[in-house]
Amino acid sequence: MTIWNTFGQNLRRPAYRSLADQIAKAIDSGKLKTGDRLPTHRDLAHRLDLSVQTVSRAYDELIRRGLIKGHVGRGTFVNAKPVDTQAPYLQSLQEERLLDFSNLKPVSSRMHLDRMSAALRDLSETLPPSSIFSTRPANALRPYRAAAADWLSRCGLRCPPDRVLITNGSSPAMTTALLTAAGPGGTVVSGEMCHHPLIRLSRYLDLRLHGIAQDAEGIIPEMLDRHCRTNRIDALFVLPNGLNPMALMMSLERREALAEIARKHDFLIVENDAWGPLQPERLPPIASLAPERTLYFTSFTKCLLSGLRIGYLAVPETLEPAAENRHLATDWIATPLIAAIATKWIEDGTADELLAWQRAALARRNRLAADILQDIPFNASPNGLHIWLPLPDQWPETAFVEQARQKGVVLAPGSAFALPDATPRPGIRICLGNLGEEQCADGLDLIGRIYHSRPEPALHIF
Repeated sequence: MTIWNTFGQNLRRPAYRSLADQIAKAIDSGKLKTGDRLPTHRDLAHRLDLSVQTVSRAYDELIRRGLIKGHVGRGTFVNAKPVDTQAPYLQSLQEERLLDFSNLKPVSSRMHLDRMSAALRDLSETLPPSSIFSTRPANALRPYRAAAADWLSRCGLRCPPDRVLITNGSSPAMTTALLTAAGPGGTVVSGEMCHHPLIRLSRYLDLRLHGIAQDAEGIIPEMLDRHCRTNRIDALFVLPNGLNPMALMMSLERREALAEIARKHDFLIVENDAWGPLQPERLPPIASLAPERTLYFTSFTKCLLSGLRIGYLAVPETLEPAAENRHLATDWIATPLIAAIATKWIEDGTADELLAWQRAALARRNRLAADILQDIPFNASPNGLHIWLPLPDQWPETAFVEQARQKGVVLAPGSAFALPDATPRPGIRICLGNLGEEQCADGLDLIGRIYHSRPEPALHIF
């Protein structure tokens, strides 16, 4: 009897997860080794008397965990180095008493509900028929491209409207940009502490992702140049304006240096500026320094309103047809109604009003963090949505996060953002926009007290 036949003896409901857990244990124990080929979905379903769908869901779960990887035409194999894909945020809040600092979102208020209600009332009379009936992206979204270009100018980027793709937020924009810049089998480099969705997405898109050493401004140009001398890369992924987990801000000189290296080694740049004009006194985006090779995207979800899921992807002229085709294949069309709301707010000044409100709200929260954590070193960016708290040697990251959770505070561990070959940087990301100011102050005070305490194992009383 082979190892595969034994998995059917201890299945529990749900069967797909039980099967995935057993395969994961076999990988962890060494019974299944790196490079081992897994049976086809149909073959394993036949051996275990399961449906093909159940086996497929089990394999999908193992892919999500980073334990296995499928290759088109070749089969499914045990990964060489599993990647931890545990989300750094709490995906659903089961206990209302928890103070959730893991969710990166802007501050919201009753005013946002009022502005949205007013916009929907106005659009009920003025929304063009193409936004309701058209399934062709060019027809439905063409009226909104000029406003998109106008908003990009607020981000420091001048771009003709016909080079802007309207997407359902940053995630579809990032997918389109990566597929355009690298594509399946391509190589992307980023900072070794990087954007968490990039880790998952790269695996799903079959991209090879490598980390480059960072300093206080992000990717170190000399290390990137050294890597490129011996390795061919397709794209560099950057987050210059504090969005990265460590809240690092990139100087103009650093941006210029990375653009020059990209020209020298002839690779493309994917610039994630999801916060848009949230930061005051913005430096020019890298896309304005290297427009011929940078795919730049931003959105409204982080700087105005979490439910306004619309994004703008600016692409070089030579890549516009490729980007449009890839967006059609993966997302087809941004929701016209949401695009219409964003356009209306840009044109009537509501977007600028909400932006100013958000800047002020986040400035207060950042001052709050500085006051409460005044004797604790941490990274922050002007008006940023989060801060980064490096942990002292006596505090293991997992222990700190667990201790905080026991006391009702949810935090994002730094390990969730680290690439497999990254230099360990124990720390936590603390998001500031998800709670009211009083709750935020209470949670920050508790985090500070944990920081100054000694680690103790949590006691569970039954």
